[in-house]
Parts: sequence; C-alpha cells; structure tokens
Amino acid sequence: MQTLQAGQPAPAFSLPKADGGTVSLADFKGRKLVIFFYPKADTEACTREAIDFSGAKADFAAAGTELLGVSHDPVKKQQKFVAKHGLSTTIVSDETLDMLNAYGVWGEKSMYGRTYLGIERTTMLIDAKGVISQVWPKVRVANHVAEVLEAAKALHAR
Repeated sequence: MQTLQAGQPAPAFSLPKADGGTVSLADFKGRKLVIFFYPKADTEACTREAIDFSGAKADFAAAGTELLGVSHDPVKKQQKFVAKHGLSTTIVSDETLDMLNAYGVWGEKSMYGRTYLGIERTTMLIDAKGVISQVWPKVRVANHVAEVLEAAKALHAR
C-alpha cells in the first residue's frame, strides 16, 4: 500500500452514495473535505468512527469542511449501516476498488496470522484546491475526530 501524502493532488472519483445518487471529488470544489476510509460497515470501530464524525458534522461545517465516509461494502450494506445508526455524514461504496487503490488505502493486511486484502483505516483532509493537506494513517478511533476537526479549523484559518 502506498498511501497518498500531504501535498499531493486528491485523485478524482465518482462513487454511489448510500442514500442514492453519486458523489464525486468535483462536487466539493472550493470546499475542504475530510475523507475517512473504514474497513467494514457495522463493525465496532467503524461504527464508532462514523457515529463520531456524524456527531461532529455541524462543527466541521462551521469550519467549512464536508465529510465523506468510504468503504468497500456494497451500497445495500451501506444503506443499512446509515439507517441503523442514524448517520448524517455522506457514506459511499467503492466496490470497484478504483478510489481505494488511487488513494493507496487498499492492500494486504494481516490479523491473527492471516493475510488478506482490505482497507487500512485512514483519514485525509483535502483543502479547497483539491490538494491533500493532512493524512492520518492507521487511525485509532478514540479522539480521532477531535484531532481531525482541529486540523480542519487550522486549515480554515489559513
């Protein structure tokens, strides 16, 4: 896995949303965007992360920042995930792996001696010009949203 780094342009994407329609990077032109990549919908850490981002949506909006959650799960599973937990952030599905590969978050992982392909929990803050401002690789969910919000506010002040 070669995750994108700060200073690199964010690759274009167009993905189906859990609530219908599609979303693309171009939709956020002129605004900041936080993309949080999570391994699997409706698992403990992924649920906590999505709920935490949803809970802070108004704070991110005040900092001029949109939120987007991405996983490999099928759209129907994402729909159930959003409905079950009342998520207010935009959740999308990348079943083709095109975006996940372009952003360098899909690759070989290992757990309990087993090797498999999956998403490395990663968050990226993209500035209003479409350039990656900050990357949080191998995210630990506790206090993560607060850290990302502070970075978004600091970027807003520039």
